[in-house]
Amino acid sequence: MDGVNVVLDGKKKETDVAKDILGLTNVSSINDYDLSKLIGKPRLNIERKISFDDRSLSELSIGLIRGLDTYESIYSPLDSPTRSSAADDSFEPHPIVADAWEALRRSLVYFRGQPVGTIAAYDHASEEVLNYDQVFVRDFVPSALAFLMNGEPDIVKNFLLKTLQLQGWEKKIDRFKLGEGAMPASFKVLHHPVRKTDTIVADFGESAIGRVAPVDSGFWWIILLRAYTKSTGDLSLAETAECQKGMRLILTLCLSEGFDTFPTLLCADGCSMIDRRMGIYGYPIEIQALFFMALRCALVMMKQDEEGQEFIERIEKRLHALSYHMRSYFWIDFQQLNDIYRYKTEEYSHTAVNKFNVIPDSIPEWVFDFMPTRGGYFVGNVSPARMDFRWFALGNCVAILSSLASHEQACAIMDLIEGRWEELVGEMPMKICYPAIENHEWRIVTGCDPKNTRWSYHNGGSWPVLLWMVTAASIKTGRPQIARRAIDIAESRLGKDGWPEYYDGKLGRYIGKQARKNQTWSIAGYLVAKMMLEDPSNLGMISLEQDKQMKHVFKRCSSWTC
Repeated sequence: MDGVNVVLDGKKKETDVAKDILGLTNVSSINDYDLSKLIGKPRLNIERKISFDDRSLSELSIGLIRGLDTYESIYSPLDSPTRSSAADDSFEPHPIVADAWEALRRSLVYFRGQPVGTIAAYDHASEEVLNYDQVFVRDFVPSALAFLMNGEPDIVKNFLLKTLQLQGWEKKIDRFKLGEGAMPASFKVLHHPVRKTDTIVADFGESAIGRVAPVDSGFWWIILLRAYTKSTGDLSLAETAECQKGMRLILTLCLSEGFDTFPTLLCADGCSMIDRRMGIYGYPIEIQALFFMALRCALVMMKQDEEGQEFIERIEKRLHALSYHMRSYFWIDFQQLNDIYRYKTEEYSHTAVNKFNVIPDSIPEWVFDFMPTRGGYFVGNVSPARMDFRWFALGNCVAILSSLASHEQACAIMDLIEGRWEELVGEMPMKICYPAIENHEWRIVTGCDPKNTRWSYHNGGSWPVLLWMVTAASIKTGRPQIARRAIDIAESRLGKDGWPEYYDGKLGRYIGKQARKNQTWSIAGYLVAKMMLEDPSNLGMISLEQDKQMKHVFKRCSSWTC
């Protein structure tokens, strides 16, 4: 493979370099580009004026026109680290912190000498490597946050640029072409020992188990771009024409109009963190929460030019519709459960209370015992005649971080976690979903998946990576004691157990039957949780405050007619 020679003079700007690399469309050229040319460039240090998180969506749209001062304030770096009351009594560094950092650095993947990501798991004991030696977009997010919080943003920038290049590749699966904006699920760097060249092989779903393209990758990419910008104050990356185009391509896929009557995204099984058949097809909460968060992040990074303005208007409309839909129809608490229990069916016209024709007899028995009098959550799925009442941790935590959940709903979710600690946290934070499906239902829903047996893997398994999300949600809702308690539990086992991918059992007591050791996002998730709890200002790069225009979208009511 021929290399690409890019000559830089002393005056060439970083944005120009990014354009050089992103402008390459030839596969061999992309693979051979040297990312080292992007390292060592000075970052902008911008004085903070007002966080975009504190401003309404309409204010942001107007503010983008008002000149550089407003634009810079939107992208202002995080405040200098300050110890809030949540961290005043922070503990001494745990002995496994150093081990965790060593393990995280051991997982780094290099392309032409520069780090571009972290592999999924550094487990040499496993007989089958499968795709655990690849860099996954969703898996890299906690690693990226750890490096950003540790003042090492270059690897994150490299990753964002490299995946942006991969987005531009032609994506075909069995003669069928994917949407232009699709981001890869993962990529692998191949080192040629003789030619001494590096090439990249990306997986857009054509090699994945089940052959499902990842819907969440593009959303995570946008969220991570905002986290990088928020953390460093570096405007140059997000404002490049290539990053702007990348965001527009992602948004084109999910903002397109069709036959759907809902503002939520219709998705297949296996399109998210739960990447195997688990009955999440339809409108899974994880994708809807990530969709909402990505829209909000894109809104403040999108330029107010001719192309950007069109997307800004579309984003604002979708955000308000999505917020209303999710807060009204996906939300459940004791009162709402009682209302659904008393529903009439076969209602016609716009006056219907039971808008989705949910049959009360379809409510599973476990929900009535699980639902506390104080607390609530977003259910897993809502579609015609179907409500998936299962609890899904990632979707509910992202709903809090993105402010898809109102303040009252966010507090209710944390009430639920505290009230159902044994079921949702147990002996290892945290259940990916609750409860597990079993017996005949397991055979039908999972297709007899031997990896997703009850209380294992995606089917009620406990995933340490979720620790960082629970911690972030706890800090945002003013309940750091929840995070501290969860971290204490994790610290008692994670290190000595070898940082497993997941745990099995109703309480998360056993290391997963097929769990990989030295799972990178288990390691990074712990480090991010630890750093956020010790310095809550780190939360700013991954949290969005509630938009003022949306505070009145959701009103407490006794039926779905509100």
